[in-house]
Amino acid sequence: MIGTIRKLKRFFPAPSGRAVILSLDHGAYEGMLAGITHMPELLEHIRTRNVQGVMLNKGYARAHALSLATELPLVVQLSAGTRHGLPAWNKALVCSIPEALRLGADAVAIQVNIGNELEDRMLADLGAVTDEAHQHGLPVLAVIYARGDRIVKELDPSLIGHCIRLGGELGADMVSVPYSGDRASFTRAVESCPVPVLVAGGPGQPNFDAFLSMVAEVLECGAAGVSIGRNVFQQERPEEALDKLLALVHGAPQQAGSAADNAQNTSGDTNSAQEPPARHPG
Repeated sequence: MIGTIRKLKRFFPAPSGRAVILSLDHGAYEGMLAGITHMPELLEHIRTRNVQGVMLNKGYARAHALSLATELPLVVQLSAGTRHGLPAWNKALVCSIPEALRLGADAVAIQVNIGNELEDRMLADLGAVTDEAHQHGLPVLAVIYARGDRIVKELDPSLIGHCIRLGGELGADMVSVPYSGDRASFTRAVESCPVPVLVAGGPGQPNFDAFLSMVAEVLECGAAGVSIGRNVFQQERPEEALDKLLALVHGAPQQAGSAADNAQNTSGDTNSAQEPPARHPG
């Protein structure tokens, strides 16, 4: 596991111990989405900024490999689905661990949607991915949502808490979930999770200041950072939006060491070595 731990630390550097991962994998689900149609230009803006990772699907990771800064961690998204598919919350594995490694991945991501008839298969995929990734020293980011025909309120605090717990229980190294809006329950879930919890940005918000207020709140709840896409690249001035987000996330260091250190200390293996709209699972 030492390789996994070393790579994980890159996502939560000192002094803040927090991560900003820029999610640019929306094209597989959405198609021609505004803000990511000119990927080289967007990646060029990232090169000079204190971003801890960029998430891409395998094709764009390969196509734009030379545009990525060598020191910028790459997260390869293993899951995909489209907004045209039925059921809408289905996610299938479309990239293997060996292929992600050939692309230079520093971590892999897999999306799981719970509360639907495909939950068992997606959970099995998560279990298999974590096992194989850890054999190669590769961290796993589990992106978990409550989405399906059995879900009435996707941001129900108990459901978000379950998503966080699920990622920790099934061996992910990082968990990304939307924010429930309930500070007390979210804080309890984050504190009980043995691995860093990131908050997903969700759909683009019309009021960027309100979005930043949400980010500030989740950091106060103990979140280890954010995984943000549309709330940066769909802003009128995405570079300015990213700079403001980075200043907020990295403005105050965590009090108890980095999230990666905390995850290592609770792993038991230290000696080896958005509010999303209903039915919109992109």
